[in-house]
This record gives sequence, C-alpha cells and structure tokens, in this order.
Amino acid sequence: MTSSPILTIPGVPTRRQQEFFQARSRFIAYGGARGGGKSWALRRKLIAMCLRYPELRCLLIRRTYPELKANHVLPFLKEYGAFLSWSEADKVLTLPNGSRIFLGYCSADSDALRYQGQEYDIIAIDEATQLNEYCFSIFKACLRGISDAPRRMYLTCNPGGVGHGWVKRLFVDRQFRKNENPDDYCFIPALVYDNDILLKADPDYVRSLESLPHRLRDAWLYGKWNVFEGQFLPEFDPDLHVLPPSSIPLRLKHFLAFDYGFDMLAALLMGIDSDGNIYALRELTVPDLTLSQGAERIALLCRGQAVEFAVASPDLWNRRQDSGKSGFEIMQAVKGMPPMLPADNRRIPGWRMLREYLGASPFLRISSSCEELIRCLGALLCDPNRPEDASGEPHSITHAPEALRYALMSRCPPLAPSPPEKFHFFTPRPRSFFD
Repeated sequence: MTSSPILTIPGVPTRRQQEFFQARSRFIAYGGARGGGKSWALRRKLIAMCLRYPELRCLLIRRTYPELKANHVLPFLKEYGAFLSWSEADKVLTLPNGSRIFLGYCSADSDALRYQGQEYDIIAIDEATQLNEYCFSIFKACLRGISDAPRRMYLTCNPGGVGHGWVKRLFVDRQFRKNENPDDYCFIPALVYDNDILLKADPDYVRSLESLPHRLRDAWLYGKWNVFEGQFLPEFDPDLHVLPPSSIPLRLKHFLAFDYGFDMLAALLMGIDSDGNIYALRELTVPDLTLSQGAERIALLCRGQAVEFAVASPDLWNRRQDSGKSGFEIMQAVKGMPPMLPADNRRIPGWRMLREYLGASPFLRISSSCEELIRCLGALLCDPNRPEDASGEPHSITHAPEALRYALMSRCPPLAPSPPEKFHFFTPRPRSFFD
C-alpha cells in the first residue's frame, strides 16, 4: 500500500497571520498596509484548506493574469512544485487529493461575467480594492456548492483603488445594508511592523515607507483607510466637517439638492445661516424609484420645513420620449415637492466650490446622520484623465457628492441676520398707597 505524500508547509506565521488562519467568517479581509505578509498568508491558507478538504474547488483572482502569475503561480510552484501539478492551458493547480486551485483575473466588469453560474467552495481575491463592488457581488454569487466543505471568501487589501469604498464600508466601518449579515464579515489588520521576517531581512524597505509623503505614508505604512493615494477630496476630514445634529444651529434657511437616477436617488436637505455657512442636515439615498416615487420621498424628507427650492441636474428638464413630459414636470406635479430649479452642473467649478467650503469661512458642515454622504465623500477618486474632476467610478459612490455639488453651486443667499433686540428703559407707573 502506497502511503500518501507528506507536505510540510514552511514558515512561521506572525500573530496577525495566525488570526487570519483561524478566522471562520464567510468573508475575511486581511491587510491594510504594505508589507504585512498578505500574499504569503493567502497561499498557505489555500493550500491548508485544499489539504483538509479533498476535491475542494478554489478560485484565486487578481486584476490581471501577469500580476497573478508573478505574485502567486510562480511562488506556488517554487514552494510546492513537487506536490502540485500545473496546467498552463487550464490555469489550474491540482493537489493529489483532487483539490484544485483555479487561477483567474478580473480587470473589467466583462471579465467578472465569465464566472457567472460557476461554483466554488473557496474564493480568494488578492488586492480586492482593485475590483469594484459589482465584480465583488458576482464572485459572492459563485460562493456555493453541495459538499461538506465550508464556503469562504478571503480578500487581501490595501487602502486606495476603485474598490476602496466597498471594502472600507464592509470590513473597516462595518456599515451594512439590508440582507448583509454583520457576522459574515471579519477584518484582520496587518502592518509591516507585524512582519518580523521582513523587518529583519529588509529594514531598508520599512525606512522607504517611513520616508514617503504624508498621505502615502499614512496609507501604505499605517494602513489608514481615511487617506489614500488617488483620493479626490483629501481636504475632507470627518473630525472637522462632521457634527452631531445637536450642534447644528436651529435657525437656518432651508433648501434641497438632489441627483436622480433609477439606480439611485440621492437628496440632501440643506441649511444656510446668516454668515453663509452651509449645513447638510438630512439625506435620502434610495435605489429603484421612478420619478414620481422619488418626488414623493423628497416631499416626505422636506415635511415640516420651509424648503425654498430644490436644485437638480438640468437633464430633468428634457422631454422624455415615452411620455412626452420632462422629468421636471413629473416630479413637480407631486404634492409637497419644493419648487424645482436646474442646477449649475459644471463639474470642475463645482468641485472647486466644494473645496472652498471645506476650507476657509464660510464653511460646510455635515450632520453625522448623513452617513452615505460622509462615506462617499471620503471614497471619491480622482479622474485619471482630468485630475481636477472626480472619477465616475465606482458609480455607486458618486450620487450623494453630486447632489452636494449642485447644492453649493446653487448659491442660495444667506439667512437674514436676526434683528437686534430693542433696548429701552422701563418707566414705572405711579403707585398709590394702596398698591
């Protein structure tokens, strides 16, 4: 009887890598900074799972195949080549017990569609912030099967990239939407300082990270998710620009701004004080609404407030071929909808205006109840072709900032200052002896 081959997995994991190996959540993200040993840990976790569960189907994804081959295929073959069989044609690594690791890439939405309908027990996404949320959702749907093996998705990540927003929302901020179970998501942060082997082998690498410009150093060395390279609004600081609702003045002039699309309606109830300071008071972000349904929800948002007007994208004034009416006519006909005005939708001047309000007086302050606006402002990326413009990708984070840009470009006049109280001396009336 021939005994099964014995495979020794080399290396000693760090404390953070041990946490990653022991995690049992359905979606596990590992990383945050450069040099935390993410790729090493990911390969060993996949090998360990394949050894434990025969016939396991795993998928390892990265943005491009050349990156995947350099960062994983070659190291796999170097470390476990005598134990693995590699098919270049099929892009699959096979273990003696029948477990397989399929290698794939996803540089665009069309690449993700190639995986629709396929089933995997384990999916590993390396550098997950390089993928948008749509691609992530496609891979989530592939995480299924009928075997007794656990269903797990492992993600490695650094701050920045087109997927920064959804990774931060799910794993760092833990802001979940309907049908997202918080127990399914686990984040294990790792810094270069956790990687003792790298610290000893290449201390110059750590010094090079420490010498980076401030923003890159915060992201790459300290793994800070509020700052990253390519961020469009580095001026936005939640500690400075976000206030609890109780700290916002009560006496304000109110107006509204919204960005409408069937994929998302984003509306902001705004206020302005006598000094010209502007406040984002409440938000409405709802997908899949028709024009009339959107107007009804906006009217509900404005209820109880004297809202002077609502600004929206000028394309709502275009007539629709299906009804012959414009979006403006449909929405304005809804009871309670404030008077609508076309916004000044120039992009670069609008973003410049936003930066002005994030800086000197008059200033912009945002209520902490506007969670979607706060999240999206911090996640906006620079347009790679127009540095002064925000990128349209990922599209899901652009709606609330667009509404804010419309609001600031509306140039609502400040609230009139309160009239000074009149001062006068009290003249006592004559008093009699019997008073």
